[in-house]
Amino acid sequence: MGFPKVVFKIIECRSCPLYEYNDSFQLTGIAIPINNDAENTFITTAIISFPINKKVCKILYGDLSRIIIQYERGDKIPVCMIGCSGCTGSIKLEHTRDGDMAAAYDPDGYSNELASMMHVLSGFAFFKNIDDKHLDNVIQFFKLSKYDKGIIIRKGDPGENFYIIVSGVVNVLNDAGIKIATLGKGDVFGEMSLICNEVVSATIQVVEPTSILYIDRHDFRKILEHYPGTQLYFSRLMAERLNKSNKIRSEDLSSGMTGNLSEIPAEALFQTLNMNSKTGILTISQLTKGTARFSFRQGSLIKAKYAEYVGDVAFYQILKEQSGWFRFTPGIPSEDFETPEIGFFMKLLMEGMRRLDEGRGRKTN
Repeated sequence: MGFPKVVFKIIECRSCPLYEYNDSFQLTGIAIPINNDAENTFITTAIISFPINKKVCKILYGDLSRIIIQYERGDKIPVCMIGCSGCTGSIKLEHTRDGDMAAAYDPDGYSNELASMMHVLSGFAFFKNIDDKHLDNVIQFFKLSKYDKGIIIRKGDPGENFYIIVSGVVNVLNDAGIKIATLGKGDVFGEMSLICNEVVSATIQVVEPTSILYIDRHDFRKILEHYPGTQLYFSRLMAERLNKSNKIRSEDLSSGMTGNLSEIPAEALFQTLNMNSKTGILTISQLTKGTARFSFRQGSLIKAKYAEYVGDVAFYQILKEQSGWFRFTPGIPSEDFETPEIGFFMKLLMEGMRRLDEGRGRKTN
């Protein structure tokens, strides 16, 4: 009688007190004679190997053991299952079998890599903005990919994922394929296209074997909404990126500046004024509905008017504009020195991005 060797791996983990994402459990079915007199009379049981240094959950042990019994009866082994109904936690498992087993069951390999990765990730700038008690939950949103060489994303592609470099090096290339920056361990990319609802602004090329964590647009927004500290992180990062790329120089802002929204998106323009704590009036003309006017005090947005729109609604409307000439003039009237701000800037920006997404979704439908 033949029995399977099956490996179940956790692909989703919610508040389980014993196990975590990517933990593996190896099942081996064995036949035991009922007694020495009967011939060909056996019962089937299972030997289950639990993750190293982890306690054995009796409820999960029973659930996995029943898999072997089902196989003996001829039932198909489920691709995945939900287990541990005996406590407040829950896990979702996926199985591999036969030839796939050796690659999947590697407690000294990938599991240890994940454990060591958690220690490394906690020191990355992005994850420092998340409380330690929530770090495990946030990591579970991410997936890991490894590259030897090639292109990860290309300029002009739709923005779909946010990336964090765990190890290795990538180059940032411009339209001509010329390197304009190098990113390494702990650096991130892809965030601008997700936050600003723009296509990818540069090509990312792998320089050496590189491991990268990534998360899709939907889960990226979830993290921003649930962990406000990450909003401040991206706010600072976006300002740094813009300054480094010379799109907007802080010295230009001190004396006034002009430009076109086709070269600098409205959200990036507002972001830079906010992060540089500028005081002045931003005027944008040649828009679809005329001219818009925004007042800043030490980076805070205190007045906004565009056509019939005022306040936060005017801010949301201007994010839809893709072209128009702007001019920033330092200084505001004395009567605006104590005008209350319209709202926390990053909250305004994220709400504006959400509304843009909803608007585009309705158009495609």
